[in-house]
Amino acid sequence: MAIFTLIPLLLTALVIPGLIARTRALLAGRQGIRFTQHLSDVRLQLSKGAVYSTTASALFRAAPSVYLGAALVAALFIPVGDLRPLLSFDGDLVAFAYTLALGRFVLILAAMDTGSPFEGMGASREALYGALVEPGLMLTAATLALVSGYTSFEHIFAAGAGDDIRMAAILLVAAYILLRILFTESGRIPVDDPRTHLELTMVHEVMCLDFAGVDLAMIKIAGWIKSAALAMLAADAIAAPFGGAWWIAAPAAALAAGIPIGIVESTQARNKLVRNTTFILITAAMAALALFAAFLLRHNLVTLE
Repeated sequence: MAIFTLIPLLLTALVIPGLIARTRALLAGRQGIRFTQHLSDVRLQLSKGAVYSTTASALFRAAPSVYLGAALVAALFIPVGDLRPLLSFDGDLVAFAYTLALGRFVLILAAMDTGSPFEGMGASREALYGALVEPGLMLTAATLALVSGYTSFEHIFAAGAGDDIRMAAILLVAAYILLRILFTESGRIPVDDPRTHLELTMVHEVMCLDFAGVDLAMIKIAGWIKSAALAMLAADAIAAPFGGAWWIAAPAAALAAGIPIGIVESTQARNKLVRNTTFILITAAMAALALFAAFLLRHNLVTLE
């Protein structure tokens, strides 16, 4: 049954934050926090009540639920290797992108609803980065559709690249682009730093300053699910040329997201804000080049010796 696809996807969402923390600790030569520390933190938040400002409207109260719901619905479109997704229809790759955009939009509105200048700055940056990363995501989706001939994630990865090594290479490039998009969407270094305490340089975290308790826990969980969905897309692209078995795709998603993020956060500093746009636009340019290459190869306009 398709419902069982959610199990490895949700497990991936729970594993990635712990894998990031353990990778950082290993590279720093220290013991570090427990692998499941992020789960303990969220459990603590779930045991607390939410506090609301007298100036915040019902939109602020509803935003965490909508944000979590959007992340869950977006995850329903993603197959896990050869396991079918719960939701699938022609063009669902577009629905996936804009379901994620809906969650971002609602969180931006909630940040602006507080009237805080710091959260307003974070909301404006989130809106800018979201607008810039969206073309890269859509171009990558178009590349996947062109390689497979389908517009549904289920059929895209079921078709894979066949025996064409050239198309398999395009899928690997698409996976790399999706991982770059993951850095932006999850608010990780080099685009953002979830561990910073300086409001002037925050992006995602500053929008959540007024959330507490259950609301903050829902936002954290939604972030894990969104990261897992993008990581699973990248893993599906990697696993498709090799048959796309779920027992390959699920571990690949956790490893492809957790280890690179941990390495980058241990070896690099976050970008200056003015360089974030360059990072995101380079990702979009790479996606455009991948689409162009896929078009040339699909129509036999170029050959690789």
